[in-house]
Amino acid sequence: MKRLAVLAVSVLLLLLPLSFFLLRPTSPPLLPSRQVFEPDRPLRVYVADLPRELNYGLLDRYWSLPATDSRIPASSDPDHPAPRNHPPYPESPLIKQYSAEYWLLASLRTAAMAAVRVVADWREADVVFVPFFATLSAEMELGWGTKGAFRKEDGNEDYRRQREVVDRVTAHPAWRRSGGRDHIFVLTDPVAMWHVRTEIAPAILLVVDFGGWYKLDSKTASRNSSHMIQHTQVSLLKDVIVPYTHLLPTLPLSENKDRPTLLYFKGAKHRHRGGLVREKLWDLLGNEPDIVMEEGFPNATGREQSIKGMRASEFCLHPAGDTPTSCRLFDAIASLCIPVIVSDEVELPFEGMVDYTEFSIFVSVSNAMRPKWLTNYLRNISKQQKDEFRRNLAHVQPIFEYDTSYSSSRTPDGAVNYIWKKIHQKLPTIQEAIIREKRKPYGALIPLRCHCT
Repeated sequence: MKRLAVLAVSVLLLLLPLSFFLLRPTSPPLLPSRQVFEPDRPLRVYVADLPRELNYGLLDRYWSLPATDSRIPASSDPDHPAPRNHPPYPESPLIKQYSAEYWLLASLRTAAMAAVRVVADWREADVVFVPFFATLSAEMELGWGTKGAFRKEDGNEDYRRQREVVDRVTAHPAWRRSGGRDHIFVLTDPVAMWHVRTEIAPAILLVVDFGGWYKLDSKTASRNSSHMIQHTQVSLLKDVIVPYTHLLPTLPLSENKDRPTLLYFKGAKHRHRGGLVREKLWDLLGNEPDIVMEEGFPNATGREQSIKGMRASEFCLHPAGDTPTSCRLFDAIASLCIPVIVSDEVELPFEGMVDYTEFSIFVSVSNAMRPKWLTNYLRNISKQQKDEFRRNLAHVQPIFEYDTSYSSSRTPDGAVNYIWKKIHQKLPTIQEAIIREKRKPYGALIPLRCHCT
């Protein structure tokens, strides 16, 4: 009996490694060759199948609207009634500044960008582009929808469109393959896809900054608000900061003239959240003789004032508004006005590809709030330094141009190509996240971590 027991134990010990091998979870398969990161080849993009009414059809609808935008005076809406030869995307400053969605989709339709290649099969794609004009949809609801209905779901056409986009995209096998991590949504307007953000948070989000994502609204009393997106759902590891479309015309360096004004700012004085710094700066700087602080809206009159003011100034002030950035920064670049960025938490487009310290001044909020500190600092910058800043501004101007008709012998591609290149740089991190997600055992609790900076 003892011999039989010993024999049984020996057999069991021999079988245990075999059973462990047979029963343990299988290792995740190696990445197919199409997913191996190759930085020198074009980014392979599959365009999700959405009906035309969710992109170019929205433009058709916009140009057919008989009324003007309810948020601005009728005389300030350049698009209504629609001009005979209207531009492809609205000229209204409230909408035009967010036009990246239009230019990115146009680049995929024309296949004019060297950085990307459109593929017909989603299985061959590195990323899936979702062709929804989320900004135009949101702005049409804000400007022409029922007043106060934007944050509601009932009677909200923008919400209906958001819901249709998410339902269509998440039902596709491409979404199930990656959990949406390789999908691209263009959300340049801070309120774009406001109702469904938690559902698309794993995706690659193209945003102008993170200000509208994890900051509490000033009216929100509870930190547990269901409308607050968690800080961990936006990240510089997976998301891409894109430039606003500048609203002022580009000034070539050859046409630059004397700039008698030291510092210029035009905009709303009173803003929420981080924009409270703007009000304090206004009070500190408003009475300086060589500083111009103007309140105004970028309508036809305000636009001409801004062109004149920026082109006549050495520096252009860029404090935070409701979010850390605004199109004012890119208007300054187009105007060769050296940006003075007052923010402790700003995110900027194409960092790692562009060095902003070569053409911009960065000032901490604490220093900017000290009386006379900012003006003394700017006055001590030499003419040689300012000239160098301005030459560098002229060099980077084409990088922030969306309109593909803009040509330059120095930079054959503009903002759109830089965005695609930046997305391409994210692929290794995104592919790693997809594989890590696959190997998590069912029921595992993974703590949220912030990877925003």
